[in-house]
Amino acid sequence: MAEADPAITRDSASETPASPVRKPWGRWALMLAVPLALAIGALIYWQSLAGEVSTDNAYIKQDMVAVSAEVGGRIVEVLVADGSQVAAGDLLFRIDPEPLRLQIAEADAAIASAQANVIALSNSADLTGTDISAAQKDVGFAAARFERVRALREKGFSTKADYEAAEQALAQAREAVRQAEDRQREARARLATGAAVPGVNPQVAAAQAQRASAELALRRTEVRSPAAGRIAQAERLQLGQQVVPNLPVLTLVRSGSTYVEANFKETDLADMAIGQRAEVRFDAYPDLVLKGRVVSIGAGTGAEFAVLPAQNATGNWVKVTQRVPVRIAMEGTSPRQLIAGLSSEVTVFTDNRGAR
Repeated sequence: MAEADPAITRDSASETPASPVRKPWGRWALMLAVPLALAIGALIYWQSLAGEVSTDNAYIKQDMVAVSAEVGGRIVEVLVADGSQVAAGDLLFRIDPEPLRLQIAEADAAIASAQANVIALSNSADLTGTDISAAQKDVGFAAARFERVRALREKGFSTKADYEAAEQALAQAREAVRQAEDRQREARARLATGAAVPGVNPQVAAAQAQRASAELALRRTEVRSPAAGRIAQAERLQLGQQVVPNLPVLTLVRSGSTYVEANFKETDLADMAIGQRAEVRFDAYPDLVLKGRVVSIGAGTGAEFAVLPAQNATGNWVKVTQRVPVRIAMEGTSPRQLIAGLSSEVTVFTDNRGAR
């Protein structure tokens, strides 16, 4: 094989193009772009959060009324169950009224007896004064006889025994008058009326009060709803169940009383004030967003009102961020049923932007 021409080889080597030199600025630009983008995103996110505070430690609350009977007895009729919707004044259940009807009958008998006593006292001889008139006549007769015996005694025609007997008879007649007058005053006192019940005899008034009490208890055998709402915890509301007075037998969840109790960190309260608008989301209804308004901020932390407050006097005390209950009133009507105790998330707009 013939050897290559050295001149041609040198020319070919001189015609080969040189490789370009890479500059490092592109790599640096890429390295700076990523942190810059993250910083800008964080700034935008921080600005979006400025003027609002949020918490997911929030729950739906509703006013609840413990319904109990004011009289005891056996349940004879039940008209509601758990989940029943009732209006104010609706009959919930009825207690056996027969024992109270008998008490009313007894009170009527007591009234009649008291009225009869009043009539008897009004027509008695003690009150009319008949006994006093008869006793006064006896006094006149005894006094005349005593005067005759005394005159005879002075003339010597009467014995000492007759004189003393006449004197004793006169004293007895006068005592009979005094006793008759006392009985008349007593009869008048028994018929008198006091300032508390003018014009009504006290015995009659007592019997009438007894009847009114029995009538009130009879009306209370019908237990009615104190407000509109839904029935809950009605397990003890069974036919034949004995009801104890003032012991709750069911719970009424009042309609229109729904609110949210949000427990915010104490560090979130600096700019919070009553009247600020809020936004509420619910775990049970992810697509539901309701508007609300701050109506109260708790007077103390949850730990302060706990049954057993924390004792921080020991040397191993660790500072814990406290939470304060904030009440959020709901605005408008929810398209979904709001159940007491449901978890929610609350955002309060502290810069007066209003809910978005």
